[in-house]
Amino acid sequence: QVLLVESGGGLVQAGGSLRLSCVASGGTATTDDMGWFRRAPGKVREFVTSINASGARPYYADSVKGRFTISRDSAKNTVYLQMNSLKPEDTAVYYCARRKFYYYSYYDPRGYDNWGQGTQVTVSS
Repeated sequence: QVLLVESGGGLVQAGGSLRLSCVASGGTATTDDMGWFRRAPGKVREFVTSINASGARPYYADSVKGRFTISRDSAKNTVYLQMNSLKPEDTAVYYCARRKFYYYSYYDPRGYDNWGQGTQVTVSS
């Protein structure tokens, strides 16, 4: 069983930056695709970005493309989400997850089986 722990969330003004971290322990997280999702108040969970095991194939939601960057450090079992030019609409709880079921598309949360507890990101206008 993989345990995922996110950190790095907080309150930031619009235009600011945050860097989220997701540390994985146990299981085979270092060889799995990893993803970040978010859930804003009153909205469904949505895909943000994902990255494959080698880090060579990231995918981004259109809403964050050009502003967010996902990366991973396999030696540290950690996945990062660098968020720049933050907007109030980026306010949400951010979750990292391990991709398990590859017959689902990379943006489909049903393809992920391990989820962290989430970290709150609040962007003020």
